[in-house]
Amino acid sequence: MKATLIDGKAIAAAVRADLADEVSQLQACGVTPGLAVILVGEDPASQVYVRNKTRASAEVGIHAEEFRLPADTSEAELLALVDELNAREDIDGILCQLPLPRPLDDAAVIAAIDPRKDVDAFSAVNVGHIMIGDYTFLPCTPAGVMELLHRSGVEVAGKRCVVIGRSNIVGKPMAMLLLHENGTVTICHSKTKELAAICREADILVAAVGRAKFVTADMVKDGAVVIDVGMNRDENGKLCGDVDFEAVGEIASQITPVPGGVGPMTIAMLLKNTVTAAKRRAEKL
Repeated sequence: MKATLIDGKAIAAAVRADLADEVSQLQACGVTPGLAVILVGEDPASQVYVRNKTRASAEVGIHAEEFRLPADTSEAELLALVDELNAREDIDGILCQLPLPRPLDDAAVIAAIDPRKDVDAFSAVNVGHIMIGDYTFLPCTPAGVMELLHRSGVEVAGKRCVVIGRSNIVGKPMAMLLLHENGTVTICHSKTKELAAICREADILVAAVGRAKFVTADMVKDGAVVIDVGMNRDENGKLCGDVDFEAVGEIASQITPVPGGVGPMTIAMLLKNTVTAAKRRAEKL
């Protein structure tokens, strides 16, 4: 493999170390960042995500409170909890682990979270700020990708950037962040014609399609930087991304692994958003 590995674990650890210093400074001013994590139901993957987020919060000095609710929680009960957390001075960020069990409405819960505490940056208010480039919070996964690029010495300005996937959580905001840094951006999706040819034009290729090993070597330009956002299982049940890692690694100049690439950065950026919110609270003291 000729590609240099972009080590998300190491970069995320460096980000957390920086955040720990910032939290110490906030605590010296009498402010401890507070994060509320809401988990509804018993979904095993969601439980793992919540546990990882709580553990990482403790590592940097953020006070994380978990609110575990049964799967049959009503929407009124969930929204009442969100209202309560919106009003708490010691809670800077509110995270509701998605997807919620049916018939709960993800969109209604996102809309109920105070945009100043929306550390996932999912609300329409924060999405609008991202669109115009006047933002406080960034969605955690796209922000993590940008941090990986920055800390790996990848210049975005003037580059051809292709994002495969158009989700509200990754694809769309990813394209906007690349555009804000003067990349020339193409978003591809299931209806895109000549997908492989478009991908081969990319200097920076971000795969966020949710299909195991979807990006093959013939879709990648020699020397491209390849960022794999996917988290899938291959035919043997082994974790893998959206990119055929072994084959594409022979062509790319830099590539993220799965696991250990984008994943750790997503949690690191959640912590960064929470610290940012706490700084805003400290400024009012």
